[in-house]
Amino acid sequence: MKKRAYVSSVRSEAAAEKRDRVIEAAARLLREDASIARFSLDTVAKAAGVTRLTVYNQFGSRRGLLEAVFDDIARQGGLHEIADAMAMPDLLMALDRVVEIFCGFWARDAAIGRLHEAMATDPEFAEALLERNERRRKLVRMLVGRIAARTASRRAREEAVDMIFALTSYPMFAMLDRGRPTSEICHLAQTACRAAVDPLSR
Repeated sequence: MKKRAYVSSVRSEAAAEKRDRVIEAAARLLREDASIARFSLDTVAKAAGVTRLTVYNQFGSRRGLLEAVFDDIARQGGLHEIADAMAMPDLLMALDRVVEIFCGFWARDAAIGRLHEAMATDPEFAEALLERNERRRKLVRMLVGRIAARTASRRAREEAVDMIFALTSYPMFAMLDRGRPTSEICHLAQTACRAAVDPLSR
């Protein structure tokens, strides 16, 4: 029985190592200018040095692989720190921290820009990214709801949500990224986000 458990452990470690290798290869392909149009289970398998069946068994589909790559990029980009930011007692400081986290995330990985560019030509990429963007909108709505006073109207809250959602997006970051350091972009976005919620807290 002990031998069987050991064999199972070795197999699990080998599977995990292959999974990590596939995700790394997929992310690397997404960072290359010409790769998005030909991104597939086959090309990723070849880049990772495994069979297509291995990739399929691990992720099930191209979409499943994309989701795993997005999760890995998010983890490495620090999005897991959002939970700590949302727990901060000073809500405006929490808003500043959330903006800072997203600015750092957008600046960190070249794959993010390539993925957003692909939305125009690849419906599957677009759907996956839009779903993740909606998670950011829900996060913003939760934070705005906590900041807003009881007298703030629903329309005013939703307008603030829309504004902050836009200000924390990759397209906005890319537009502001014209030779500016990330810290300056972050400060601009933080100032604008605070302005968006200021009328709600009165």
